[in-house]
Amino acid sequence: MTGPDVWQALPIPALVLDGADRVAAVNGPAEGMFNRSARSLTGRAFPAILDLDGGVPAATARVRATGAPLTLHEVTIRPAQAPAIRCEVHLAPLDDGVLILMSPQDIAGRFDSTDHARTAARSAIGMAEMLAHEIKNPLAGITGAAQLLGMGLAGEDLELTGLIVAESRRIVKLLEQVEQFGNLRPPDRHAINIHDVLDRARRSALVGFAAHVDIVEKYDPSLPPTWADPDQLLQVVLNLLKNAAQVADPKGKVTIRTFYEPGLRVRRTDGTAASLPLQVEIVDDGPGIPPAIAASIFEPFVSGRENGTGLGLALVSKIVNDHDAWISASSMPGRTVMRLSLPLAPKDMKIDPQAIGAK
Repeated sequence: MTGPDVWQALPIPALVLDGADRVAAVNGPAEGMFNRSARSLTGRAFPAILDLDGGVPAATARVRATGAPLTLHEVTIRPAQAPAIRCEVHLAPLDDGVLILMSPQDIAGRFDSTDHARTAARSAIGMAEMLAHEIKNPLAGITGAAQLLGMGLAGEDLELTGLIVAESRRIVKLLEQVEQFGNLRPPDRHAINIHDVLDRARRSALVGFAAHVDIVEKYDPSLPPTWADPDQLLQVVLNLLKNAAQVADPKGKVTIRTFYEPGLRVRRTDGTAASLPLQVEIVDDGPGIPPAIAASIFEPFVSGRENGTGLGLALVSKIVNDHDAWISASSMPGRTVMRLSLPLAPKDMKIDPQAIGAK
């Protein structure tokens, strides 16, 4: 098939934007989605032809700047004078422009593939929460007994009791992670300097799980304060840094970048729009997110690592959602970007110097 034939044969709506975010090409399915001809759409400014919720216009600038593809999940597209459509939107750099693929999600498909899976995951977490206390008590006894046995042993026998103690402690940590989903309190928000949180997380990471990597700071020092729970935000950043460090090669690099992006807005569950201009990116040079799980990495029990619990990013997603913020990921071999988008603190709120590290 020739290039034009392949373009028109794509089964999903697709657009190509030029360097000024004007429509340069439209395929047949996109004409059907917008109920307009390619001729009438070509040359039009991208924001003018449809209202895209979820920060897509800002995302086109990001794709151009990074040169990496980006996927936005459950984005609401509102074509002019047409019903809203729920889509998964894929953006990729294309010469000086951006290729946009839109995958509409019908109600039945969304229920079967997404809502059902999430309900099952929540049920599994609820069951685990109920069992956690019961399991942790006998584990404590097993750990104590193994330690006592080890006091009178040597050689391979001592190694075996050490293995029992280590594995018991690992299981306890897993159960504690599960418990956090049910026990996490509502955010206690303060006006905070995001760089104070990032510095604290960086120092903690470098003396622990990230001792083998180089953590590079690329901060915008002029960022205004954000409105967040400092302890919970610290937990988010530590989880993201830990994931990045675990996939980085020895002597690899993890970059923490902050910047201001005024055009980024998302829609809350109540239908109102939220502005999230404060951006934090955690970038690693690891192998990338496996394509098979790229669309569900923030769901519980989804992990790309052997023996991974799949709870770290799920907890991150929960905390971020509780803050009316946004977390997204883009990945390719050698570069994975986890992006945290945060709201501004109210204008009348001053930075609380005691908020970070006071609890």
